[in-house]
Amino acid sequence: MNDVEGVREEFSVSTLSTTLPRVSSDVPKFDQAMELDEYDGLDKGIMESYGYSNIYIRRSGQKRDGCGIFFKHNSAEFILEEEISYNDLVDSLQNQTTLCEDKNNDALASGNREASLIKVAYFCNELFSGLTLKDGSGDHEDLNDPRVRLKRDCVGIMAAFKLRDPSHHLVIVANTHLYWDPELADVKLAQAKYLLLRLAQFKATVTDKFDCTPSVIVAGDFNSIPGDEVYQYLVSGNSSSSMPSLDQSEKLPIPLCSVYAFIGGEPPFTNCTPDFTNTLDYIFFSPSGCLKPVSFLELPESDSTDVVGGLPNYHHPSDHLPIGADFEVTTT
Repeated sequence: MNDVEGVREEFSVSTLSTTLPRVSSDVPKFDQAMELDEYDGLDKGIMESYGYSNIYIRRSGQKRDGCGIFFKHNSAEFILEEEISYNDLVDSLQNQTTLCEDKNNDALASGNREASLIKVAYFCNELFSGLTLKDGSGDHEDLNDPRVRLKRDCVGIMAAFKLRDPSHHLVIVANTHLYWDPELADVKLAQAKYLLLRLAQFKATVTDKFDCTPSVIVAGDFNSIPGDEVYQYLVSGNSSSSMPSLDQSEKLPIPLCSVYAFIGGEPPFTNCTPDFTNTLDYIFFSPSGCLKPVSFLELPESDSTDVVGGLPNYHHPSDHLPIGADFEVTTT
């Protein structure tokens, strides 16, 4: 065990206990906050002792971390969830011919997962037009095969909650972790596209099933700095000129704003290591008359003693800082 692992294991319990009161909210979101064995044991117990219930998805492959949403059951009733596996994008390429033939079929009209794959297949076809599918399943290590590029074992999770106050208002909360490698920016953009398509589909399902207009909050580690292709797509539907242009006739599936940018500007950094310090984590919301961010969790300055030298350390058990926001919910 190296020093970083030791810090995380030895102090994860105590730091959760001291951090929770500072960031306490009705629906905190944790992206890869803990490894699965810790989640199933001590850390989960700590969350429950503070009154939080939870849902969680583990990453595919050999990874042990994942994405979770923790919520206070006395403030919100959990009613529905869907998981997102970005490895679905591999299927969209492998079955592209069939999907393209199905462009106008019932699956596309129904707005389900298959419809999202049909839509993202066209985008991936343009995004990876300079690459060629190799023979076989795509299990080799050739990054010139788009199936290999896309198989990153990243996940996300979406859930709908009925608030107890304001009574019966529904909120959709999503949490995700996009791939990290800056050399695979096209992969992150494809993941962001699929995220919004699935989120729009989930919102439509909740709207129809519960006859409501739910608010939407999306949080996570997007491994993208402010202004880059993924960030620009999430907040505007546009990417930079270095990426294929999106179909401008296609409306952005879910319009989003960054909470920190909306209130006062993105923080200087959320990730702090000796080799890299910048903002990678965000809380987005879909603007509406019912949901408005009113404050956010202040982050330390670069010269603060608790971050000098980089993370993780005894104050912060992760190399990412916690971010948070308070929202005002009103109903008509």
